[in-house]
Amino acid sequence: MPTYDIDRFPVIVKFEDNSSVTETYGFVGSQGYVFLESQLILPRDVKSDTIFLFMHPATTLNLMPFPAGLAAAGCHVMCCGSRYAKNDTALIMEKVVIDLGAYVRHAKEELGYKNVVLMGWSGGGSLTLYYQSQALNPTITHTPAGDPLNLTAAELISADLVVFIAAHIGRAKILSEWIDPSVLDENNPDNRDAWLDIYNPENSNQPPYDPVWVEKFRTAQRARIHRITTCVEGTLADLKEKDGLELERPFITHRTMADPRHFDLTLEPNGRKANWCYLGNPETVNVGPVGIGRFSTLRAWMSQWSEKSNADGILCAANIETPLLLVENQADDATPPSHTQQIFQASASPDKTMHVIDGATHYYKDQPKKLAEAVGHVITWVRDKGLIE
Repeated sequence: MPTYDIDRFPVIVKFEDNSSVTETYGFVGSQGYVFLESQLILPRDVKSDTIFLFMHPATTLNLMPFPAGLAAAGCHVMCCGSRYAKNDTALIMEKVVIDLGAYVRHAKEELGYKNVVLMGWSGGGSLTLYYQSQALNPTITHTPAGDPLNLTAAELISADLVVFIAAHIGRAKILSEWIDPSVLDENNPDNRDAWLDIYNPENSNQPPYDPVWVEKFRTAQRARIHRITTCVEGTLADLKEKDGLELERPFITHRTMADPRHFDLTLEPNGRKANWCYLGNPETVNVGPVGIGRFSTLRAWMSQWSEKSNADGILCAANIETPLLLVENQADDATPPSHTQQIFQASASPDKTMHVIDGATHYYKDQPKKLAEAVGHVITWVRDKGLIE
């Protein structure tokens, strides 16, 4: 496979937005417009009528290895930032779908690309499935918090192909598998159930864990999510009843990285290393300020972290018949192997393919050959569909 020099070009997408609640700091949304920033990554002197679109709900992907690797292999790539790029505190998944729709339209109508391949890498996997399901059969008219947001009138343009790579089922699902169930008081994270505290050295439950304890641990995780959701819904109802200027409220969710799989490699075995997660030491991440879902607004919790989130990859995949490629990194320390397998099983597509990259980690750190292998699978699959030469 030839390797090309790549060039990077900034792309700005602007559209009107008249939301009743402004979630982001600065000009975005507060003046009735949304400005989105993205980057085109193009192989030098290579023409194409197919664009590979990457988007993550909460971060930018233009500096990640996979998009650059795909462009260096001769593909036209655009990495799209949502209005919440690098700050998911107030993120509304339905608005991210709107943002992705603006990029798809821009790629086709302004940049002139005939075909769009949605690249769902990592946290972008469930987003691409959510987007494609609503582009094909729009049903959403409100956010999980009850705010009007009509995707049935958004005129989303469906993609031609969907790729799900090193990705999880959804932000709400992964949080329900990572959140620390030992926390008994959301206002006092030191008040914990020692029997469920995976980091308590005096806890009699140690790896390899008893399956009965693991199931009780999982049940307690879901129960904590539900308690937070109930509290959020109650607070939203109180604010609505007051009918004042306070429409939102931020809050903190302590301890959100406690997964038995990090310490017991017999649970969903793959090539990951023990006592580690994609953010580093799991215990440090659990108590640190940068854990997932740490800072949130009420509406953001309902949309991206609660059990009522619409961005459920399983449900969305079941409504998509678009050709689907799934790539599992066999040593992934962020995405559980069961997630890719569940998407494959749930997908309604009659044309679905799955590859496993043996030994590949989530970010392909110091793994150029594994990255090239993953890129090669994507290119071969898209070429077989007739979208690239």
